[in-house]
Order: sequence, then structure tokens, then C-alpha cells
Amino acid sequence: MAKLDILWVPDPILKTKCAPVTVIDDALRVFLDDMLDTMYAAPGIGLAAPQVGRAERFLVLDVSDDKSAPLKLINPEIVDVADEDAVYEEGCLSIPEHYAEVTRPAWVKVAYTDETGAAREITADGLLAVCLQHEMDHLDGIVFLDHLSALKRNIITRKMVKAKKARTRDAAA
Repeated sequence: MAKLDILWVPDPILKTKCAPVTVIDDALRVFLDDMLDTMYAAPGIGLAAPQVGRAERFLVLDVSDDKSAPLKLINPEIVDVADEDAVYEEGCLSIPEHYAEVTRPAWVKVAYTDETGAAREITADGLLAVCLQHEMDHLDGIVFLDHLSALKRNIITRKMVKAKKARTRDAAA
């Protein structure tokens, strides 16, 4: 499988509202597998299409300790959420080495299409609920920094701009 390049904030694709997937074919299934390989190698527990340059509504995730429970969600939609909130420290492969507490609904129910074209639903709490909501935010052009105060968001964004310039400079050398 191919390892994909993960885009970093402030890449404009990460702020794009993604288009629905209209065709589920072998090319998409291969790309989903490539996304899983990329996510595991990073290492991470979730990866959305815009993070690897595709402005389409699909994502992969696996919150298991042994990489045994991969999920591939196409056109996911939140259909219900908890009234109560939970706070988790989140990070993001597009914002490496930066973490912050984010408040989200404690559980979520998501309807989606799997890689075979079958309609599915999943109800999740804990880390899986956080990961689902985090990755689905990416599909709407939202990164976890958008849940923070303007001050925290601007500080981290400035650091990411510097890190991205250094990464580009190092790659060119």
C-alpha cells in the first residue's frame, strides 16, 4: 500500500467543506486502505480525506490498541448526540505535536456507508466518539483548533506555519 502525504495546518484544503462521495469503487477502496496504512504509520487513530488532499466525505479510524478494529466511513452523518458533554485532550496528524482539551458530546450516533456500499450505523462513546467527531469535523473544514480560544488557536497556527516552512526547506535540501 502507498503511504500518503499528510497535509499540515494551515493548508487551505483543511478548511474546505468536502463533497459527498458519489461512486464507491475499487479505486476508492484502495485509497481507503492507503489511508489506513498512512494513519498507522504516522502513528494516529483517525485520518480524514482532506488531510491527504481529497476534498471528499470519507475517513478511516481505529482506536484499538492492536490495530484490529479499522473503520472506513463514507459520507458519514451524525444522527444523534448526547445531551451531556465530555472533555478529551485531542491531537491531530495535521497539527503534529500540539494537543488541547476539546469539549464534545459524550456519545454520538453516526450513519454512514461502508466500503461495500452498505448503509451502516454506529453508536459510540469514549475515545471512539471523540475520534468520530474529530474526523467528521475535518469533512466540514474544521480542525480541533477551531474549538479553542482565538489566542490558543493563533499561537498554535503561527507555530505550525514556522514548522511547515522548516519542513519544506528541509525537503528541498
